[in-house]
Amino acid sequence: MDTAVYLICLGVGVLFTVISSVMGHTFGGHDGDVVGSGGHAEAGADSSDGPGVSALSPTIIATFITAFGGLGVIFKQIPATQSTLMSAPLSVVGAFLVASGILTMLRALFKRTQSSSESKIATLAGMEATVLSNIPENGVGEIAYVQAGSRYTAPAREETGRAVPTGRSVKITRVTGTQFFVRQL
Repeated sequence: MDTAVYLICLGVGVLFTVISSVMGHTFGGHDGDVVGSGGHAEAGADSSDGPGVSALSPTIIATFITAFGGLGVIFKQIPATQSTLMSAPLSVVGAFLVASGILTMLRALFKRTQSSSESKIATLAGMEATVLSNIPENGVGEIAYVQAGSRYTAPAREETGRAVPTGRSVKITRVTGTQFFVRQL
């Protein structure tokens, strides 16, 4: 009876993996957008502020169930761990370790691949920029700045409300929302 439970868990985990693989490859699911959102949502957000893999994601749960079943079958074949009182706890601990290892690996992978080339707004104050389009008196123009080897443009106002002509160098003093405030050098 105990071996049957382990085999069922192993089978369910393998079946989930095969079905997920076929369905994901056939039907995709990664190109869906919410109409009118202007973007897309990441699934499986973890406890950080970015996308990742949750410990309770279907992939990690399936990993645990598959490892539990597989390890249970193995422990049932070893004379010292044949009893359910030995094989079940060892299978749970082993499955937890396997699932934790997969979770750690996937989180590390997502952390590396989810990095962005977008600049970090907090580090812009004090940086030099060039005015691309005139900043009129008490108005908004456009600036360009280079950060981490990438060139960005942004709407900008002169801090004191003065006009700044195209081509002039300015210093970014602060960023409020999407509005950059600059001071002419």
